[in-house]
Amino acid sequence: MSFEAIVDNLPLYLSGAWTTLRLLAMSLALGLLGAIPLGVMRASSRRRWWVPVWCFTFVVRGTPLLVQLFLLYYGLAQFEAVRASVLWPLLSSAWFCAVAAFAINTCAYTTEIIAGAIRATPAGEVEAARSVGMPWGLMVRRILLPSALRRALPTYGNEVVLMLHATSLASIVTLLDLTGAARDVNSRFFLPFPAFITAALFYLAITFVLVALFRRAEARWARHLRPRS
Repeated sequence: MSFEAIVDNLPLYLSGAWTTLRLLAMSLALGLLGAIPLGVMRASSRRRWWVPVWCFTFVVRGTPLLVQLFLLYYGLAQFEAVRASVLWPLLSSAWFCAVAAFAINTCAYTTEIIAGAIRATPAGEVEAARSVGMPWGLMVRRILLPSALRRALPTYGNEVVLMLHATSLASIVTLLDLTGAARDVNSRFFLPFPAFITAALFYLAITFVLVALFRRAEARWARHLRPRS
């Protein structure tokens, strides 16, 4: 009986998996887009650059993602000025608020990852760029960032997997992702174990693919960083 219910609802799980992947891709793209310049600022020695970025990452990493999601989706709606603004169609959308919350969260963590990778860049690479008179902006674009992003691949891979798991919170704001599909099946058939085990298997499969992709990326772009035997 439980097996038949799960099989009959596989299209619902597949639809939820597609929603999860879209949430993940959009959040990671926006988060990485913001994290690259913020990571450069965070690694700077100038206080007026790194202090504001540190405050942003400290606040975001120091508060639960669920609270951030609630503040965006439920909290802003209590203000009349927000409801009357031109942004209300976006802020009243569960999709927009979920992507925004996930993107801000992963942006903060990725900023620290990139900043740490920049600090770990060998001084010789920077000195070589300066010795040929390379401008600071060009050095960041051609030397620091490519080197740092390669060095950050293993840690960023972990962040991507954690963000995949974090997207399960989207079901709380009415989005039918993988966890939402499992909750729907459980509410209709009262099959908590089969319903959520099926969702877990989907998450495991996606995680396996992501880990494999990052391992291939590391083998291609970060091979020179491995210790030589």
